[in-house]
Amino acid sequence: MNLIYFIFAFLVGIATSVQSGVNSQLRQAVSHPIQAALISFGSGFVVLTVISLALRAPVPTMDALRGISWWKWTGGLLGAVYVTTVIITVPRIGAGNLLSLSVAGQLLAAVILDHYGLLGFKEHGLTIWRLMGVLLIVLGVILVVKN
Repeated sequence: MNLIYFIFAFLVGIATSVQSGVNSQLRQAVSHPIQAALISFGSGFVVLTVISLALRAPVPTMDALRGISWWKWTGGLLGAVYVTTVIITVPRIGAGNLLSLSVAGQLLAAVILDHYGLLGFKEHGLTIWRLMGVLLIVLGVILVVKN
């Protein structure tokens, strides 16, 4: 077990909470959730472009891009749906409710994906411990959302 990856995963969770607030404030500043999401993704695109150029990352060939299955292109779409949903939802239900529900949904999907080894994930069977972990997260969500 490599501790650094666990630390990064924890820190990205913190970043997700901060991102929710930042994007919600961006929405207020530009007065539209889609425009806020566009600006958010645009700034991310610029940063990733600069990093890619700085690292001299190889650019995929057109043949390589054409060979990518259609469903592998949906990651950006799913990211756009997530960010837009956060921008629209967080002012109405709050960061705690949004993120606890989001984490519960992520965990449930992840356990199913792991169990069956879908989308290239290494198979991790559903054990009683994993099931109990999911149930505890769901109970935690109920307590957070209950107010």
